[in-house]
Amino acid sequence: MIYLTRRPRRNRKSSAIRDLVQETTLQVSDFIFPMFIQEGTNQKVEIKSMPGMYRFSLDTILEELKEVTDLGIRAIDIFPNYAEAKKDKYASESYKEDTFYLKAITAIKEKFPELVIMTDIAMDPYSSDGHDGLVENGEIVNDATIEILGKMALAQAKAGADILGPSDMMDGRIGYLRDTLDREGHSNVSIMSYSAKYASAFYGPFRDALESAPKFGDKKTYQMNPANTREALLEAQLDFAEGADMLMVKPALSYLDIIRQLDENFDIPIAAYNVSGEYAMIKAASLNGWLDGDRAMMEVLMSIRRAGAKCILTYFAKEAAVILNKR
Repeated sequence: MIYLTRRPRRNRKSSAIRDLVQETTLQVSDFIFPMFIQEGTNQKVEIKSMPGMYRFSLDTILEELKEVTDLGIRAIDIFPNYAEAKKDKYASESYKEDTFYLKAITAIKEKFPELVIMTDIAMDPYSSDGHDGLVENGEIVNDATIEILGKMALAQAKAGADILGPSDMMDGRIGYLRDTLDREGHSNVSIMSYSAKYASAFYGPFRDALESAPKFGDKKTYQMNPANTREALLEAQLDFAEGADMLMVKPALSYLDIIRQLDENFDIPIAAYNVSGEYAMIKAASLNGWLDGDRAMMEVLMSIRRAGAKCILTYFAKEAAVILNKR
């Protein structure tokens, strides 16, 4: 007989005991479901590199949202797909009152008033250059971009957005957006800042979904170097000081250490974006029979929560909700 002071396996001997001592929990209300919308009617187009994800027209996204909300998902993030003909250097379509994206926000809010609607603040879906900022002489210029983002933010707030998600990574944009919103009477609109958004290889399927890849170069002059940690703390501190309500890390899986760092250093909620490439990897492996897709999905989501994220933007939201609702 071996006499041991501690036998950790005793806390794992049954399902009931394992649940009793579980340190991290995952629930449907943790999720923000990213969705894609395009112009037209009766449109539901599957995104080839993201099996199970679609671009919807307004009529079909309203149908889809009935299923989404019935699952208990209480927040969505809407991204627009615009035809090239509507894109220009200044992303001017983004703040036109009659543009389909803004009209869709209003229509969704009217039909689902309790649903939290998050939006994207960046030029790339509307830009003929495909960059998040304004291009001048081959350079993405900072301050002129912020002025355009301000118009975009104000238009989205007026349309009914609850949370704005500046994903552009321009310097100083959070303070500018907060001031613009407050001056125009939208002080209740939240800002979830993409504070630590890395220049990642995991965004490819998302760019397929929006057809918004850069027309030249890359995004490394504004998105962060994957090698850097301290820089993420600096970016987060600036956004915190400028008035962000929540701070986001993107992507999630390769940056769990960054999620932990921000959670330990800031007393506001930390979000994480479980991005398209992370979704596509698990989907591809599952479809090929290389791993159990449901188990891998739940393990990934739990790891993001365990790292310190209070909410998770994830394309797995519906599938995970089905599993969680059965427990």
